[in-house]
Amino acid sequence: MSVNAVLDRAFAPLQAAVAAKRIPGGVLGIVDREGNRAVRSIGSAQLVPAARPMTDATWFDLASLTKVIFTTPRILALAEAGTIDLDAPLTSVIPDFRQYNPDGSWERKLSFRQCLGHQTPFPGVVPIYTYGSDPNLLRAWVLQHEWQAGPPVYSDINFILLGIALERLSGKLIRQQDPGPGFAWSADPLEAAATERDAWRGRVIVGEVHDENCYALQGSGHAGLFGTAASVLDYARGLLAGTGAAPASIALMRTALSPRRTHGWERPYEGWSGGDRCSAETIGHTGFTGTGLWIDFAGGRAWTLLTNRVHPTRHFDSGIIALRRAVGELVNDN
Repeated sequence: MSVNAVLDRAFAPLQAAVAAKRIPGGVLGIVDREGNRAVRSIGSAQLVPAARPMTDATWFDLASLTKVIFTTPRILALAEAGTIDLDAPLTSVIPDFRQYNPDGSWERKLSFRQCLGHQTPFPGVVPIYTYGSDPNLLRAWVLQHEWQAGPPVYSDINFILLGIALERLSGKLIRQQDPGPGFAWSADPLEAAATERDAWRGRVIVGEVHDENCYALQGSGHAGLFGTAASVLDYARGLLAGTGAAPASIALMRTALSPRRTHGWERPYEGWSGGDRCSAETIGHTGFTGTGLWIDFAGGRAWTLLTNRVHPTRHFDSGIIALRRAVGELVNDN
């Protein structure tokens, strides 16, 4: 079945969500291994303070897709080059991490691979931005804070630390680094999907990062990347075709580290965001702002669903979990 035909049937849940006013708007894009693609948009890129239509070329705050499009491939490329050892502790690059308790802190034993797979005891959510406004001070706080160990959960701290490692190795802050072809660290507000009316910043966020911790750190490895459906599909197609990263890096992205995770990515499990009909050779990831990308290597197909589901507020049941699954089910209804 052609990508256009797949898009025709998979677009219906997004169309229904917009019609029901669950989300302002969205863009759905599909690409196959040969590079055939289809993209369609619907709804509004912004509702307040003034309405703007969504287009196929709208820029989105990709949120946690930053983890898999930017940070993960760069960490894996450094491992491929022999610059880092994935099983070495982070202190091999960040020697001052928990430096005041060098023998007694569990943090100093954590490896790059554990952070990539979220196999660490860090808490899931930490409001780092409430501890100050100086990004260098906040980085120091992350590195020297005595973290309370808990069960392994998905935690932004893992990728904040990986981002700090990238900064140390390159000598450049994240926002000074090349975000990759078709991506950026901000967007023209007239061309971007708005996110939240933020009480902390006192304005509707559009064209600048929504994530408070990334904003306060002025760039981080866990969030902050902007892109369009086209740029996300270009990245996905590169992985499908085996040209977007070294073969060893792509293999690691597909290699399980736990029942739910690979190196950087999620893998299929019961109830996961990609739906139940994708192959076991699928990897995917979502972003808090309402974004998502899934790549099915066995099926030779990838799809991205980009929405502004937090506009104008996150405090509303947008139905994004069910929407993602419904789209995935129809994309893979072979």
